[in-house]
Amino acid sequence: MKRIMFISSAGGHLSEMLQLKKVIDSNDSYIVTENTKNNLSLKKKYNNKVSFLLHGSKDHIFTYIFKFIYNTFKSLFLYFKVHPDYIITTGAHTAGMMCIFGKLFGSKVIYIETFANINTKTATGKWVYKLHAYDYFIVQWESMLELYPKAIYGGWIY
Repeated sequence: MKRIMFISSAGGHLSEMLQLKKVIDSNDSYIVTENTKNNLSLKKKYNNKVSFLLHGSKDHIFTYIFKFIYNTFKSLFLYFKVHPDYIITTGAHTAGMMCIFGKLFGSKVIYIETFANINTKTATGKWVYKLHAYDYFIVQWESMLELYPKAIYGGWIY
């Protein structure tokens, strides 16, 4: 059984990631997402194999910078706590640093670009792709292969 860390921001990114329920349930899985009121039930559902990062919004840039720094250090702590064989993410800012830590410390990283983008790159996807902080970069729309030529078209998660 593989140890897999699933990490994403709250909201749509998390909803996409949770579509991988069969993979989550059939492995030694650990979930990392943002701490929001809607996500608290995940701890009970997944037997406390869930950790939360601070929820931040780039709309509040001053506090976002401090939350990003905090989340970076907490992500490093969580990486060594779980030491996953694989990191699977549907992205956004909470996942970018974990992809880098995974590549640095030997985990396989699977980055799945969000379903919401058909013709534009996400900020985190752009960053992870440029730094090659992934082993597999998967897009859900064929049109995205023009933007990410080394990506794999995987189809929709939904």
